[in-house]
Amino acid sequence: MSDISDKRVNISNDNPSIVFDKSRCDECGICKNICEYNIGVYGYSNLDYPCINCGSCTIMCPNKCLSERDETSKLREYLHSNKIIVMQTAPAVRVSIGEEFGLKPGVNVQGKLVSALRKIGADYVFDTTFGADLTVMEEANELVNRLLDNKKLPMFTSCCPSWVKFCEMFYPEYLDNLSTCRSPISMQGAMINNYFCKVNNIKREDIISIAIVPCTSKKMEILKFDEIDLAITTRELAKYLKEEKINLAKLKNSNYNSLLGKGSGGGIIFGTSGGVMESTLREVYHILNKRYPKGRLLNFKEVRGLSNVKEASITINGNIIKVASINGTGDVRKIIEKIKNGEVYYDFIEVMACEGGCISGGGQPRIYPITNHIKNKRMNALYKSDKKMKIRCASLNPDIKDIYDNFLGEVGSDVAIKYLHTTYVNRKDEK
Repeated sequence: MSDISDKRVNISNDNPSIVFDKSRCDECGICKNICEYNIGVYGYSNLDYPCINCGSCTIMCPNKCLSERDETSKLREYLHSNKIIVMQTAPAVRVSIGEEFGLKPGVNVQGKLVSALRKIGADYVFDTTFGADLTVMEEANELVNRLLDNKKLPMFTSCCPSWVKFCEMFYPEYLDNLSTCRSPISMQGAMINNYFCKVNNIKREDIISIAIVPCTSKKMEILKFDEIDLAITTRELAKYLKEEKINLAKLKNSNYNSLLGKGSGGGIIFGTSGGVMESTLREVYHILNKRYPKGRLLNFKEVRGLSNVKEASITINGNIIKVASINGTGDVRKIIEKIKNGEVYYDFIEVMACEGGCISGGGQPRIYPITNHIKNKRMNALYKSDKKMKIRCASLNPDIKDIYDNFLGEVGSDVAIKYLHTTYVNRKDEK
């Protein structure tokens, strides 16, 4: 194990997401401050190596002594195997990876990204926004049921695995308040293995399922489910492409494969703080009003932006729904304590561990310091994509309709629960 220090974060040798290079470290304390104040982990646990795997320390470390666990060699091994390579790309990656190849922050390189993955050996490339739409379908239904029953409120989102682990470690009494939905990449992974493979008469053992992600915590998350074989961060993919002499910026555009390749505009904004909430509320509106939203819910500015805590109230079919969007788990502590003390009340709370959401996740391009200007450019690029989409609500996505009709059945069905939902663990007393 690494030596314990009270001047920096302490990373165990078996951490699945992050590694520490002591030879580079001058114990400046930046990582400790980020972990303590922004993330709310350092100093709050009796563990020697408390970590929610978010990777915020890797973004902020000026000496690059903290990094994601590099699995590019495993990526190379998989790509040179005789297996069928199936990849999916998270929304936030497309508006950040271009920076690694000299493009300005926020340039959407979705088509070039797909081309790059095909160039290195992907047989199928899917968009994780499809998994985000699945999340919306299940999570909106779950929220409506909780609102109607007035039970297990507030409901917290569960897309961010670092936030989920934070809740398991520090606030297990609120585990019943977490949505039971898996994250979009895990839902997508399950559909690749159990729907895509079935439709194409492919055996699960004959494919390698790889997710291209903006955060380090996905490396931890995929260990929970036997759905995805490898999670590669934006930085790792950029490194691999450069090793292969592939300049992403110069590639032509390609399209995602069909079946699991189409997501709505709401799925795209999952990569920003407030995006999961906004997308889910669009579908809640549809469920309760039997029609699709216009105006405010398609441009829900109150939950957008970089403020650590964003609050709003919205009336849907006579129901007043109080919501909060939080980015930075350090602020979750403050909100949960206020909830416990009866100082505030919310029905629905979105939590992202990273400030700004996935657009500034722990596996994104290492720009020191990462400024609000860069975060806003990435964030606005996703909102711009959403605004351009003809389909902005999950249940309007014809591919979503097809997968429920042909495989999942009804939203919240036994099949949906089996493949799209999960349970949680009390980690408070773990040693």
